Amino acid sequence: DEQGIAWKWYAGAYNATLATATTTHTFPPSAPGLVPNYQFHHHPFNYYAKFDPVSGAAARTAHFDDESKLEADIAAGTLPPVVFYKPEGDLNQHAGYASVDAGDRHLAELIAKLEASPQFANMVVVITYDENGGFWDHAAPPRADLLGPGSRVPTIIVSPFAKAGTIDHTQYDTASILRLIHRRFDLAALPGITARDNALVAAGGKPMGDLTNALDLTK
Repeated sequence: DEQGIAWKWYAGAYNATLATATTTHTFPPSAPGLVPNYQFHHHPFNYYAKFDPVSGAAARTAHFDDESKLEADIAAGTLPPVVFYKPEGDLNQHAGYASVDAGDRHLAELIAKLEASPQFANMVVVITYDENGGFWDHAAPPRADLLGPGSRVPTIIVSPFAKAGTIDHTQYDTASILRLIHRRFDLAALPGITARDNALVAAGGKPMGDLTNALDLTK
């Protein structure tokens, strides 16, 4: 925001929830499966005073939107430079309550729309998860602090700049996406990212990567 970089957080079922929710977790009676599955606690910007529903209404309108608007912006080539998207809950592939198949199909359809967008030639799409699903991983996480890094999570990069047919073994964490944004737009690193990298070095490791090892930026 300070550097004037436009961005948006798009969320599945956002508009439907605004239209039907009577409190934060109460909806009118509905047929099974028709209640919007927008997950409030998965929307991180909800927790910032800047986006208070009353005092920050204008900021919410500028930066929060529905999946339907995401698809419209993809087709029109009007996506802002930085985009976040969180599917609605029944499409997020969460172990225990969501369908992996439904999530895969939703993701494939969205990627196809992105690839058909007039903006795709300049896109880097990062698909990742916020946890490993509770399944065992044979690779020990690197040592750092009590908050991580933890077990590995899948991450896929779809981009004209992606190194084709490549598995990148660089050490990353989820904040590597922010590191890439910092590098692309020449932004100062957030304090938490600097602290994490310093902790890794202090523990005898090395700073996390910024995803550029998975990209060919000479294209």
